[in-house]
Amino acid sequence: MRQHVNPLSSNFNKVEIIPSLGEMFSDPKLNLHLDIGCGAGDFLFDLALVNTSWNYLAIEIREKLVKTAKFKAREREIKNLFFLFGNAHNILNDKQSKFFVENVKSISFNFPDPWFKKRHHKRRVIQPELINILSTLLGTGSLIFIKTDVKELFDYMNCIISSNLNFKVLDKKDFNYYESFNPNKIKTNRENNVIVNQLDIFERIYIKI
Repeated sequence: MRQHVNPLSSNFNKVEIIPSLGEMFSDPKLNLHLDIGCGAGDFLFDLALVNTSWNYLAIEIREKLVKTAKFKAREREIKNLFFLFGNAHNILNDKQSKFFVENVKSISFNFPDPWFKKRHHKRRVIQPELINILSTLLGTGSLIFIKTDVKELFDYMNCIISSNLNFKVLDKKDFNYYESFNPNKIKTNRENNVIVNQLDIFERIYIKI
């Protein structure tokens, strides 16, 4: 069940104060992965616990989920995982975010809300403006991962990212998962559900050039 939140609401115009990397993580020098639209964060908890050589930063637009995830991370004393609340576009477009985006090695968009109605496509998380921001701030070699079970949404996201000349599709045969943010190929809850129901999954990796 997808819980709809209008990302264009003025409620998200104000960006919360973002802590330094040293305040977020016990070792701020580790490789940093950014997950956008993390939901309850179950996927990231699984990643952070088994792959302590990376830091994981998550952005989620549903405040209640972020509060719960932050509490859970503190309770379990997970030092390489941090959650931010808000609209990802507004956060990444805010000047105070520049310091962490420049340190991001990879970004994932896992099964984002498809916003099926055409008039709502502007609410989809991947927009030309967001990709332009990332193309400016991300370092050369940084990666973007997209994954969805909605073919139309995949085509839409692929078109937007591929239209930016600073990114190109990375052939999977040239990619080593064991050196990535997800060396064990842990799956999200949504992905597991899609597999159980024998539905198609559409995914692609892009590299900043």
